[in-house]
Amino acid sequence: MTEKLYLYPIWLRIWHASNAILIILLIITGISLQYSTNEYIRIRFDLAVSIHNVSGILLVINYLFFIIGNYSTRNIRYYILEWKGLPQRIMQQSMYYLSGMFKGEKSPFPVSKDRKFNPLQKVSYVVTMYLFVPIVMITGIALLFPETILPRFLGFSGIQLTALLHAVAGFLISIFLVVHVYICTTGKPVTKNFKSIVTGWHE
Repeated sequence: MTEKLYLYPIWLRIWHASNAILIILLIITGISLQYSTNEYIRIRFDLAVSIHNVSGILLVINYLFFIIGNYSTRNIRYYILEWKGLPQRIMQQSMYYLSGMFKGEKSPFPVSKDRKFNPLQKVSYVVTMYLFVPIVMITGIALLFPETILPRFLGFSGIQLTALLHAVAGFLISIFLVVHVYICTTGKPVTKNFKSIVTGWHE
């Protein structure tokens, strides 16, 4: 009989669903704004701008909800990195993803009440949520108020550099999202991990 663990409280599930919707909207409208031409417009430009800006503002609010929720509950403990032996643990988990799970091997770092994420997940979540997302938010706010951007920085146009950082951070978050969804499908059955984030219970 498998042990059921309540790992996803209601506030976290609400945040997760909201975050996913907003990130997807930002990616779709961001791509449209980046690659639309006069001949081929994916989403009407003014509509894409409005959706992107509103979604960005809501993402900032949602992120504050995430930070407050993490630090006012014990959920923050899952994001604390244990530096000793971290490279070895990451390599061990990587080998499992690349080979072990296809051979039916057991996960080297199974989920428990004290360990929601394996080492590779933990590092990727920390880097994404505490580096890439803040960069995309800060640069996004700066682009909303371009008068606050330095005209030139290290020989580059301030606006161009800000836009570049915004696009790069957004691209990296997009890659994280694709990998995140793929890893979620590795549960047995495939719906297992998706069910967990809906019900809150991990089996």
